[in-house]
Amino acid sequence: MAHSLRLDRIRVNGLNIGWTSTTAEDVIQKAGGGPDNWLELAEAPQPFKRLLRPLDVAKLTPHLISDDSEMMTSALIDFDQNVMGAYDGSP
Repeated sequence: MAHSLRLDRIRVNGLNIGWTSTTAEDVIQKAGGGPDNWLELAEAPQPFKRLLRPLDVAKLTPHLISDDSEMMTSALIDFDQNVMGAYDGSP
């Protein structure tokens, strides 16, 4: 899509959003038998010590749709705490 729209100066980018703390995620975790403090337990081992929040995505999105992103097109941004392809030693 990015290739076909580039000559019209239309940028096409995507966000691959990682595990996010939302109301729906809370319902899913608890419905699946997770403990009430599932979020605390999930955040502890994370590199930044928290899950993504909807506001994190909300802060990045305006940049991507604005002229500030200039010629960035055909990018898929892994918006997560993990480095793709990096082995962290976890089982």
